[in-house]
Amino acid sequence: MNSKTNVSKIVVSFLLLSAAACGGSDNGGGNSNSSPVSLGEAGGFAILAKTGVSTVPTSAVTGDIGISPAAGSFITGFAMTADASNEYSTSAQVTGQIYASDQSSPTPSNLTTAVSDMETAFTDAAGRAPDETELGAGDIGGMTLEAGVYKWGTGLLIPTSVTLSGSATDVWIFQVAQDLTMASATSIVLAGGARPENITWQVSGLVEIGTTAHFEGVVLSQTAISMLTGSSINGRLLAQSAVDIDGSVVLAP
Repeated sequence: MNSKTNVSKIVVSFLLLSAAACGGSDNGGGNSNSSPVSLGEAGGFAILAKTGVSTVPTSAVTGDIGISPAAGSFITGFAMTADASNEYSTSAQVTGQIYASDQSSPTPSNLTTAVSDMETAFTDAAGRAPDETELGAGDIGGMTLEAGVYKWGTGLLIPTSVTLSGSATDVWIFQVAQDLTMASATSIVLAGGARPENITWQVSGLVEIGTTAHFEGVVLSQTAISMLTGSSINGRLLAQSAVDIDGSVVLAP
């Protein structure tokens, strides 16, 4: 074998190794569409908001709740009890802890990081290259959707139940430029092993989950999230303004 052949093999091997290290082809800030959206410290919360969190009792939240930069007084309806450390509070409606920006250190700093990570995750999700645009003209009621990135330049309606069908490692990202509205008594149904932590709803407007409706996935809202009476979610509610729940069940994956 001559020296030119050896040099060529070395160059090819180097290029292959470099591509593998970078994760192959990518998009949207270097993240592949097959990779879940990283939530960073925001992933430690079932509910995270900047301006307010409210409930109409009795709701049931499994996971932590956080608010920042607003103070704990903007968390309402939970009948909270402060821990002796004043680093968090508890509530009979929450299987977890409640954190606010006016509690003792290190809580304020931790919340600042979590909120920043939430905003970064929103930008990441919004930047992924879409596989499908304007599906159903903004109405996906009754559809079965495979993994991928779906984008709408308007709002998104879910008037009847929707199925997300794929494996435990498949990823769904829904990019919604306006509001997301889910009708009452409807469901997001997972099939084939699909997991809620691999589903991201990136919504620039309001998210409204209807009465007794069931939702799946991580909701990243640039504005507010509202869960109406008796609704439920397997996932996370992460809002850049407020989260309101009403006799709802929130279960962090």
